[in-house]
Parts: sequence; C-alpha cells; structure tokens
Amino acid sequence: IVQVFMSIYTVYVTKTHAKLDDQLVPILNIFLTGLVIFIGILRLLPLLGIDAKAVIMGASIGGLALALASQDTVKNLLGTVMIFLDKPFHIGDWIEAGNVVGTVEEVGFRSTRVRAADTSIYQIPNSHLSEIAINNKGLRKFRRYTTTLGVRYDTPPELVDAFTKGIESLIEAHPQINSSNFKVAFSGFGDSALEILVNVYFEIMDWGEVQTAKHYFHLAIMRLAKVLKVEFAFPSSTLYMEQLPGHQSFAIEYNTNEENIKTSMQKVVNDFKTTIAKQEMKKSSGDDSDD
Repeated sequence: IVQVFMSIYTVYVTKTHAKLDDQLVPILNIFLTGLVIFIGILRLLPLLGIDAKAVIMGASIGGLALALASQDTVKNLLGTVMIFLDKPFHIGDWIEAGNVVGTVEEVGFRSTRVRAADTSIYQIPNSHLSEIAINNKGLRKFRRYTTTLGVRYDTPPELVDAFTKGIESLIEAHPQINSSNFKVAFSGFGDSALEILVNVYFEIMDWGEVQTAKHYFHLAIMRLAKVLKVEFAFPSSTLYMEQLPGHQSFAIEYNTNEENIKTSMQKVVNDFKTTIAKQEMKKSSGDDSDD
C-alpha cells in the first residue's frame, strides 16, 4: 500500500513546479515505511504470545522519557513539518535567514542545507529556521540596483541637468531595465562632489546576467560623461592659484551649448542601443563570447 501511495504521490509532485514537494518524497517514504513496520510488529506480537498492550504502554513510557531527553530533535521535526506546510522557500531559492545567505539545497528531518555564495555549506536546524524571518530573494520580480555618482563641484548646472537626463535616456534604452520604475536625480551636496542618485530595477534574476547588464550600463554612463566633459569627483583638496599675466588659465572650459549637449547625448544613447542589440543577438544565438 505504501509503495502504491508513494508512486502516485511521486507522479503528482513531478507535475508541480515546487521543488520542495520533491524533497518531501524520500522523507514521507521513510516515515510511512517505518509506520508500516511498527504496525506489523504489533500485529506479530500476539502470535508470539506477547501482550501487545503491555508493550504499547511500556513503549509509551519509554517514548515519553526519550522525548524529554531529545527535545531538540522533536523541535526540529516539528520545524520540518512547519516548513513543508508553510513553504517559505523552495529548493533552489536564494534566501537570507539571519546571518546565513545562500541557495537552499536540501530540507531534511533535522536541518536544512544552504550553500553560500563562496560554496560553503550551512546546516540550519529546522526548529530555528521555522521561527526566524526569512527573506526569499528567489521570489523577487526585479533586482534592484542603486548607486550614487559624484561629479565635480565646478560642473555647470546645465551639464548636471543634461547628465541626469542622459542617464535616464540610457535606462529607457536598456531592454533589461524596468523603464517604468526608476529614478535619476541630483540628490545632494557631498563632501567632495555633487551627488546624483541612480536607482533602477533589472528585469532579470540571474546574478551573472545582471553583472553583464550593469557592465554595459556603466560603460555607457562613462561615455556620456566623456562627451559632455562631466568629470567624476573623488575625495580631494583644492588649491586655488591666482592666474598670472601671460599664462594659461587652469580652469576647465565647459561647453554648455544646448545643441552640442543634445547631439552628444543622442550619439551615446544610439551607440548604447547598438551595443545592447548586439548582446541580445549573441545571447539568442548562444554565443557568450565578448567582442
């Protein structure tokens, strides 16, 4: 009967997308097999002339003493049951559980195995796992990316505004960034720079693909800054020197001509679209090599 039930349940879980159900198959098989063996032994005892009731009573007392002596094991078993009922994660999900961050590989009777990004293994007791807050990053719809760009304090307001609008154009041109939910803004005055906030959401979940998308996004931002002659700032001290007669000024000459700004921005955006289109074509053809 157990084998028939397990075969039916196995066929059922293969049709579901939840990998946690697949993990339950061997656990349930062991439990039901043990239960059948226990019942079979109880049915066999009277044939051997042994009082089954006395054995059950003795086993109950012994079981109570054993349960008191192994409270942690019982708590972990109950924690396992709660994990399979609540399903806070599935096999393969990337989770944050307390100080542990990694991919769920296996859920057992006593503990759950999580593999960290450095490939090390964490064994977390299920009793602890069922009580703490779990951040299941495998259920995210987007990958958020936030950074702050610092530009020099002597950058003209016209170029700061053009730079932020240019970044917005790059975001809208990127097919893997949610173009309906992003923010680029001149957010404040830092110690050594004018700060520009860039907050975007990538529509891809794979960590490696996100890093590749960020790579080309960053390069496009650098090209945009180059053509606009917007320089990134870094912690520094500035020494102002009076210009001497007959000597060239040390001040940076910025080009704030509106037409020049517009033409330069459009060129960078068009080049970025071409680069992304090439990457999409390479991905669809299965060629992951870089140019």
